[in-house]
Amino acid sequence: MPRASNSTTIDPALDAAALLRRIGFFGLFVMLPVLAQVARRASVILAPIAVVLLIIASAIDRRQRPVRPAVSRLLTAPAFLAGMLVVLWSALSLTWTPFLGPAVERLANLSATIGLALLGYFALPDRMRSANLYLLPLGVVAGAIVAIVLGVFGAHMAPPGIDDDGALDRGLILLILLVWPALAWLRSRRRDREALGLALLVAMALTVQPDATQIAALATGTLAFAVTSYRPKLGVILTASLSVALLAVAPLLPFLARPVGAALFGPLAPAVLSLKSWQKVVTTEPVRLITGHGLETALRGRLVGLLPLNAPTTALFEFWYELGIVGALAAAFALYASIRRAGRDVPALIPGAMGGFATAFTVACLGVGLTAIWWLSALAIAIVVFVAVERGQFRTSRPKVAKLHRLRET
Repeated sequence: MPRASNSTTIDPALDAAALLRRIGFFGLFVMLPVLAQVARRASVILAPIAVVLLIIASAIDRRQRPVRPAVSRLLTAPAFLAGMLVVLWSALSLTWTPFLGPAVERLANLSATIGLALLGYFALPDRMRSANLYLLPLGVVAGAIVAIVLGVFGAHMAPPGIDDDGALDRGLILLILLVWPALAWLRSRRRDREALGLALLVAMALTVQPDATQIAALATGTLAFAVTSYRPKLGVILTASLSVALLAVAPLLPFLARPVGAALFGPLAPAVLSLKSWQKVVTTEPVRLITGHGLETALRGRLVGLLPLNAPTTALFEFWYELGIVGALAAAFALYASIRRAGRDVPALIPGAMGGFATAFTVACLGVGLTAIWWLSALAIAIVVFVAVERGQFRTSRPKVAKLHRLRET
């Protein structure tokens, strides 16, 4: 009986790894954008499951990048080291925060989210298959359609038994984060018309239930994307410089913005009064600008009277109020280094990366705050997705006929 050739040998382990990886990416790229529109905790629950499937697949077929060199590069990256300084300072602030229990829980959530992002990063294959990455725009389209249906016909159409209070708002924020890696992938495949249609569909999803934060974030990301597409270096420099400047000099912003806001909207406008509260915090406790009040004080302080109820709920305020100059400047440097580094090896992805950074920073500045677990999970997911898109940027092209003739003649 003739033996089966090696080329037709089937390895069940490799097939199982490929199936697990496909299921993991389907959950991360398709199910998550859809379920996030109807379930508030979709990103917190589904993302870890998808990452675990990717880890198991990588443990079976070992198609991820070698871990030791990847860890070495990560530990020497300025952005990562600055980010770890923020985490370390947050842990140190537990010694002076008045809300030790909630602060420890918040730090544990932060550490778990960072760990999830790192595990997803290490579990990604060295080369992403196009078939897996095309699931990403498909998922964003499906999520946008679900959001449009819910926005038009009402959130009561969500499946019964699902806690959907505020789910659509969170789902739309996740959608405007994921649209940028999806656009970057489509444009890198020269599918510009599909990318334009995807962007318009996401924009339409925001209009059926208008929210100023989401619309402003998408508009800012679109501006950064357009500038970077026209002038890549200028777009990167502007995105990095403006983001870092706002975070680094945030305590000065209420003194500059309040007179302008009072002149435009009147001194009793809610935003103007919020800026007034910020001014009072800065002037009454200037020493606290160095150390901060400790983790979790911005949220809990409102409940016990440490802060006015109308104090800002933005990352700009909370970084300085909780972590002081050390945490704020470390975060600013991490942000600057990340923006300058993003997409450097793959120029085709730079406009999408700048759009993503600008969108996320705008959302954080306009009201999400610092350490909401769903927001941290959304950021971690967006980072892992961008890395996946970057690892899909390899091409295998056929050699030209003339080159083949030359090779045959030699």
